[in-house]
Amino acid sequence: MLKRIIEDIDNAKAKDPASRHRLDVALTYPGLHAIWGHRIAHFLWNRRLRLFARIYANQMRRITGIEIHPGAKIGRRFFIDHGMGVVIGETAIVGDDVMLYHDVTLGARSQDRGKRHPTIGSNVTIGAGARVLGPVMIGDGVRIGANAVVTKDLAARTDHELADTFSI
Repeated sequence: MLKRIIEDIDNAKAKDPASRHRLDVALTYPGLHAIWGHRIAHFLWNRRLRLFARIYANQMRRITGIEIHPGAKIGRRFFIDHGMGVVIGETAIVGDDVMLYHDVTLGARSQDRGKRHPTIGSNVTIGAGARVLGPVMIGDGVRIGANAVVTKDLAARTDHELADTFSI
């Protein structure tokens, strides 16, 4: 567990040029606190302690301004920069090395049961204010521009295509 916490801190430090030192990052980055809180809520959710998971997740939302449903699956080295207003729905799946900016929504477009939130691949960046809605697939390496609204699948990007940013 300590290795994961250090990995999270080092990841935030690497992705945020404004970071100063590990202690600063550990104590003052709400995106990290939200992820750490989500891990606890997700643990409870998976043990069918769903009410306690939701209560804990709501407390983390009040503290950080970031709402991550306890049922969401989040990969390693996930970083939320300036996280206020981020919402991640129950059936969302987020890969490794994903970066979100503030006010991003990974939300649903229907009230159906089952998979209704996005699946985000690895090495994806989603710009401020973007909305990724419905059970869409966002491929590895995709960059979604600020304030984009994505309602369709986006294919993975190859190395030479990584300079492109989607604003749909």
